[in-house]
Amino acid sequence: MEFIFVVILIALVLGPLTGAGMRARGRHLGHGGPPPNSLYGPQQPRMLQNPYAGFGQGAPGMQGFTQGYQQPEQPLSDASRNSVDQDITRFGGELRDLDLDVVGIELSAEAQADYTKALDAYENAKQSLRNAEYDSDATHITHILEEGRYAIECVKSRAHGRGLPERRPPCFFNPAHGPSVADVEWVPDGGVSRQVPACALDAARVQSGASPHIRMVPMVGGQLVPYWEDSRQAAWARGYYEPYGMDPAIRQLTQGALMIGGFSLLMGLFDD
Repeated sequence: MEFIFVVILIALVLGPLTGAGMRARGRHLGHGGPPPNSLYGPQQPRMLQNPYAGFGQGAPGMQGFTQGYQQPEQPLSDASRNSVDQDITRFGGELRDLDLDVVGIELSAEAQADYTKALDAYENAKQSLRNAEYDSDATHITHILEEGRYAIECVKSRAHGRGLPERRPPCFFNPAHGPSVADVEWVPDGGVSRQVPACALDAARVQSGASPHIRMVPMVGGQLVPYWEDSRQAAWARGYYEPYGMDPAIRQLTQGALMIGGFSLLMGLFDD
């Protein structure tokens, strides 16, 4: 009897431990838990590592700025989704305009390759928006669109026998205007003069004393404000500007205490 009692006691003590060990082994093998390569379990938030890790080649200043970047993922806001959706629609219109611009022109192999990049950017952006769940997805999509818009400018330049355009940050007043052509001195309401990248049309307007075409977004309650005054636009803006962290004008906008609070949207996009 004593022997049987000892056996039962050992079974009661070791049984739960053995079961726990088997369950842990099952999870390790991919049974009954997250797959072995999963970055997060069912009770843990998705962690954002480096949204640009897969791009490899890209715009100047891209490398090094997101090293070690890690924070809990934030759900994609309606504001970011709407901004991305509007930009994709606009980009589709730009592709139709490009088709008219080069109709009847025999494109070189290089121009055709750039045209394909632009078309792929449009399709990839649409597919990515359909699957978007997090703020980093908005960042990823606007980076795709920024690449696509540069490809469009390359097609135009090659088709008309011009040199390739300089790789510059998007227009500050509205990144959907496409690549900037120059930095201009601009004084915002209640602020101080500073250099900002501008597209050809906005550069001409600012230099002539007119107001640039600033992207306005609705705040809660319907009030329209410049996009940089709405913190919900941060993920959307990051995809456009983060690749240009070494550009002097962008660095000026993202560092230091600026005189207007709205610019804080662009501050902190990069690691020092």
